Amino acid sequence: MSTPTILERIKAYKLEDVAARKAERSQADIEDAARAAPPVRPFGDTLQKASIEGYGLIAEIKKASPSKGLIRADFDPPALARAYSEGGAACLSILTDGPSFQGDDAYLVAARAEVDLPVLRKDFLYDPWQVAESRSLGADCILIIMASVSDPQAAELEAAATEWGMDALIEVHNVEELDRASRLKSRLLGINNRDLNTFVTDLQVTRTLARRAPEDRLLVSESGLNTPDDLADMARHGARCFLIGESLMRQDDVATATRALLSNPLVANR
Repeated sequence: MSTPTILERIKAYKLEDVAARKAERSQADIEDAARAAPPVRPFGDTLQKASIEGYGLIAEIKKASPSKGLIRADFDPPALARAYSEGGAACLSILTDGPSFQGDDAYLVAARAEVDLPVLRKDFLYDPWQVAESRSLGADCILIIMASVSDPQAAELEAAATEWGMDALIEVHNVEELDRASRLKSRLLGINNRDLNTFVTDLQVTRTLARRAPEDRLLVSESGLNTPDDLADMARHGARCFLIGESLMRQDDVATATRALLSNPLVANR
């Protein structure tokens, strides 16, 4: 028997975790909590507006990863949210998965309360219950990872996000996943340069898939982006929005590093 990939291991424990959470909180209870959450902030619109003149940055608050271990020991989500906001980020991404990323739901709640930026809940979603849970935490956008869900699951998660007034970032890594994602309605298309099975990163993934993406999608290049040159490279291939975490999380002065990364954007084609 082959060794499970990182993504397969995450999916196995996540499905158990979701089952346990659903046993503790009924659908009615989680929906009541979602309705009581702060109003949804416009994630996609904010990102698109930022990308017209400059770059649309989804800045990620991430303590650790399965491949790199601990990324930032001095981890203060509200302070990091403020730093990203001061540095010019358009939106935030906050890891809430615990076992692999040392994330926590409370990080999202605390960070979102500190700033006005729209927030993506970065987690592994398989069940519409999790979408309502995401909204109850204050999330404005969810992540749908095509490598980890079936087409019916993806459509179900997307529909649930729409029902709650949230955006959905559809994440792909190869041509097959891109073709599947293209049948969904969401305009936010994340191209992950990191293979979630091996965690190997290659910017060629964005260069290749951006050419094949539907013209009506807002492209978000994810992972492996470290310098202004990296961003300009991706922008030349049609991706003016980025999801960046690790390279900024490792900086002593996160606000200054964020500002420097965004300071000289490639001029958009008119």
